Amino acid sequence: MFDDSIKANCFIPQNIDILFTNRSGGYSLPPYDSFNLATHVGDNLNVVERNRGLLIEKLPNQPIWLNQIHGSEVFDADVWNGNLIPTADAAVTTKKNRVLAILTADCLPILLSTTDGSVIGAVHAGWRGLASGVIEKTVELMREKIIIQDSQQKIRAYFGVAIGPRSFEVGEDVVSVFVDYDPRALKSFASSKQAGKYLADIYGLAKDRLHAVGINDIDGGDNCTYENMNFFSYRRDRITGRMASFIWIKNIIS
Repeated sequence: MFDDSIKANCFIPQNIDILFTNRSGGYSLPPYDSFNLATHVGDNLNVVERNRGLLIEKLPNQPIWLNQIHGSEVFDADVWNGNLIPTADAAVTTKKNRVLAILTADCLPILLSTTDGSVIGAVHAGWRGLASGVIEKTVELMREKIIIQDSQQKIRAYFGVAIGPRSFEVGEDVVSVFVDYDPRALKSFASSKQAGKYLADIYGLAKDRLHAVGINDIDGGDNCTYENMNFFSYRRDRITGRMASFIWIKNIIS
């Protein structure tokens, strides 16, 4: 149900918590079996709500679910009214116990935090979002909030699980989008057995974008949703559920 492997192997500020789910331990029937947390994939909505109910003991509040559209819009969750479902592919907040959430089933979820845990972000990074600057825009908003707090803080990144470089086949158009932006991105593409196709390393592409904005502390990025049946994969199964990645600032009472 919950994947703690990334959390166990990375440094997280004391006042930050992160959580990743996998596909097991829920109520959804095939092909959404079993811990599907998405309402937009065709699963029974009552069952999805039962699955989301299993998160109660793990999270301090209801998550801010986003209407993700593979774009680069970043939601300022500091102004969330408790009911809105924002259309965005990333969110940022400084509020304690405000849970940011990203749904994925091959795309890369990226969780971000300042080293003092004062500002956090969550990013849905498919190739379209990466190409359109979703990482850069998220980091920009985080740094605006850091400046407001008069803090000289670095940002760390935590990768959830995504499709791996042996399984993510793309066309020449995708290669061109990244290489035209930065020729060094070519190292994240390998030739495929199929003519005109390439194997893309989405982890590598995301790292390049993070490095370009000065973020070098990066954990995770060593698994594959397509190859590992413990995870949902749209590329593998087409009709399937979604996992979630969460981050929040804990309300620590000293």
